[in-house]
This record gives sequence, structure tokens and C-alpha cells, in this order.
Amino acid sequence: MTPVEILNELQLFGAENANLVIVEKYARYFKNGYDAYGLNHDQLKGKLDEILAIPGITQELILETSLMLVKSPKYELTVSAIRLVLSFQKSWTAATFKTVEQWFSLGITNWAQTDYICGELMNLFFKKKLIELKSIEPWRTASNKFQRRAAVVSLIKPMKLSTDFSCYFDFIEPMMHDPEREVHQGLGWFLRETWKKQPQPAEAFLLKYKETSPRLIFQYATEKMTPEGKERFRRSKQI
Repeated sequence: MTPVEILNELQLFGAENANLVIVEKYARYFKNGYDAYGLNHDQLKGKLDEILAIPGITQELILETSLMLVKSPKYELTVSAIRLVLSFQKSWTAATFKTVEQWFSLGITNWAQTDYICGELMNLFFKKKLIELKSIEPWRTASNKFQRRAAVVSLIKPMKLSTDFSCYFDFIEPMMHDPEREVHQGLGWFLRETWKKQPQPAEAFLLKYKETSPRLIFQYATEKMTPEGKERFRRSKQI
């Protein structure tokens, strides 16, 4: 089977099983539109298992196919790329990460795709020691705002296994004035999770930026604080 044949197979399956009700159910979570077939989890899993069972399906073939899948605007095709690559996790190399890195310039266009990549793939790249923080330093200034979001969301799971957050705070510092809402949300989410684990260093970091960074970061970061706690991070009133 070739990459084009796998792509065509998934596109045909999606079209034949399209469900507008499911699309409409989730569309409200996507401000810039949600282009999907409306497949449910079991439908997509079954089809991907079927493809993986075909003789001759290798990691190299799947990585090549993934570059085609993520170019499609259909949400499920990017999910398919993620799930197919994940199925070969035992044989990943640094080159696997480089392929995933290419996805952002090819077709990652929403927060859900981004966060799925971060939670399912990036976490394992770190865990397997195939990458380190410096591997994703260029992501912080990438032209694709979702790659910039991924630079910080990718750190959430690894951070929870750490006892020293200083390297993570240093890493995200250049991003604290990013212009995009989706990046602000990612930063706030990350900082909220650090605060749950180590409130003092998280609050010290937040205080450095309370006058200059976008307020949405603080809205997310302080979400679990008491009203009195949140008050400390309000921007000073300008006279």
C-alpha cells in the first residue's frame, strides 16, 4: 500500500461515514471553523487498525503518509496521522520527531490538533529522551501560532515529573508577550499546572509579568486560586 492509497482510503471512509450531527456538536469549540467528517472514536480506530494490519505497513511508510494526511483540512485525517505514528512508538528515533515537526508548516490549524500532538506524541519524545528543551526552542518564534502554542503545551506532562521548574520558566519567558490568543491560553494552562505543583515559583514568575503580559494568560493561570489570590495578579490601575 502506498501513502496515496492510504490517504484515499481514509478520505473515502470519512466521506462514506460522515455525520453532520457530530460536526455541529463540536463546531462551537472552534472559533475559526471546524472542518471534519464527524467520525466517532470507534469508527476511526477500527479503520486505522484495519490499515495497520495490512502486510507491509512500516514506520517509514506511515511517516511519509502522515505528511500527506496533515495537509488535509479534515480534522480526522490529522488525528489519523497522530494515531498511526503513535502505533510505532517502540521504534521511534529522532527522525520521527523531525517528521512530526514538519506537520506544523503543512497543515496544523487548530488548538485541538495541537494539544493532541503535545499530549500523545511530544510527551513521549521527551520521555524517551529523543528530544530535550533545546529541540523545540525554534518553535517559540515559529510563524505558525499553533506551533508556538505547542512549544509550551508540550511541557505540561514533562513538567509534572520534575522538581525544578526553573528551566521551564526560562524557556517560556520569551513567549510572555506573544500576540496570539491561542498561545496565551497555552501559556496560562501551563502556568496553572505549575502553580498546582509549586505555587511559590509560579507566583513569582507571574508577578514579573502582571503589568505587561496579556491578561488572558493570567485568567487561565490563576483560575484555581482564591479570589484573594487572584487579586494579587491584577494589573495596577493607571492614573
